[in-house]
Amino acid sequence: MSPLRGISFKIASVCVFMAMASLIKLSSAYVPPGQAVFFRSFFAIPVLIAWLMMRGELRHGFRAKNPIGHVWRGLVGTMAMGLGFAGLGLLPLPEVTAIGYAAPLLVVVFAAMFLNEQVRAFRLSMVALGMVGVFIVLSPRLTISGAPNPNETLGVIVVLGGAMCAALAQVFVRKLVATEGAAAIVFWFSITASILSLTTLPFGWVMPPVWILAVLVVAGLLGGVGQILLTSSYRFADASLVAPFEYTSMLLALGVGYLFFDEIPSLTMLAGASVVIAAGVMIILRERHLGLQRARQRKAMTPQG
Repeated sequence: MSPLRGISFKIASVCVFMAMASLIKLSSAYVPPGQAVFFRSFFAIPVLIAWLMMRGELRHGFRAKNPIGHVWRGLVGTMAMGLGFAGLGLLPLPEVTAIGYAAPLLVVVFAAMFLNEQVRAFRLSMVALGMVGVFIVLSPRLTISGAPNPNETLGVIVVLGGAMCAALAQVFVRKLVATEGAAAIVFWFSITASILSLTTLPFGWVMPPVWILAVLVVAGLLGGVGQILLTSSYRFADASLVAPFEYTSMLLALGVGYLFFDEIPSLTMLAGASVVIAAGVMIILRERHLGLQRARQRKAMTPQG
């Protein structure tokens, strides 16, 4: 365990994923979301293969003991990616980022529903608080007065749908980790998403300018690098330690949105995002505290030699 290294990998993964999202947003005016999903997924595969070769795990890294589980995870994960990419073309980057923070909150609810995990009053109250924050972010887009922009309202719907699918995907991942390695989960998701994205061919794939093709290829490569960095962060430090650094993505989104897309966040969006982040951090800190308590109890119960 090396906490500092784990945190460094986590922050690096957040930066890489934000760069990828920015490139996808840049390409959204030229290609449909399904086509972007294909490039993001397909061009991540060579990066993952190279990573496994460097680790000497190529022979066993792709072994899947639960193929159906990979299919279900791939289906909901691809839907999450496609909806998220569609939202990037309809809403400002910081807003998409803030709404996306609903996903880990929804994981708490879905884990209780589908995995029979025990959820106590504190976590439920923080989930409720976080969803209030999401509603604050959404409120300007859903208001009846002032004739809201239909595209922005659609963006809210698709990004929220993407957050729900992302939460479901995490539930499937929790099931998969019981039998599958991290490399297999990431690799077979990329394969499944590449295949599923091809089903959107009849809905209008295009031949964009060469520079947009290059942007999409780089986005795919960055997606693969981001997955490796994220996996490595959890290898060197506890999840409860590195998870809060996910919220550095809001600072990056604000900077990138302002500098490259002329997006100026509203006070309402910033207030709502702050509430969501506070709720998420409180859940993480509470879980870390309970985890430390359980570890001390196990140590106290262990017979001393």
